[in-house]
Amino acid sequence: MHKILLILLLLLLLLLTITSCYDIERNCNDYKTGTFEFEYIENGETKKGWFVRTETLNIDYYNNKVDTASVRWINDCEFIQKKLNPKNRKEEVAIHMKILNTTENSYMFEYAVAAPDGIKKKRIEKGIAYKTTKKPD
Repeated sequence: MHKILLILLLLLLLLLTITSCYDIERNCNDYKTGTFEFEYIENGETKKGWFVRTETLNIDYYNNKVDTASVRWINDCEFIQKKLNPKNRKEEVAIHMKILNTTENSYMFEYAVAAPDGIKKKRIEKGIAYKTTKKPD
C-alpha cells in the first residue's frame, strides 16, 4: 500500500514539474496598436476583415462596412470596446476583450458582453488576429 502511495506521489510531482515549465507567451503590449486581419464566418462562408487599433479607438473594416469603437484598457491584456455610433440597443452593449496568448505575428483572444444581463448564460467567443501591413480598403 505504501509503495502505491509513493508511486502516485512521485507521478503527481512529475506531472506538476512538467506543467509548471509550460509558460504561455503574452506580450500584449505588442498588440495594443496596429493593423490586424481576422477571419469570420457569415452564412457558412469564411470571410476576412481588418481592424486598425490605436490606444483609444478600434476601426473595423468588414463586410464592406466601417465601424468605430472606443477602447478603454483595463490592463495590458484586457480592454472594453464600445461602439461610438450604435444603430440599435444591441450595438450599445460594451464588449470585454481579453488577449489570451501571443505569437510573433498573432494573438488569440476571447470576448464577451462586458455586463451580461444575468438572464442569459454568458457567451464567450474566441478568435485569432494577425498583425499585418495590409491597409484596409
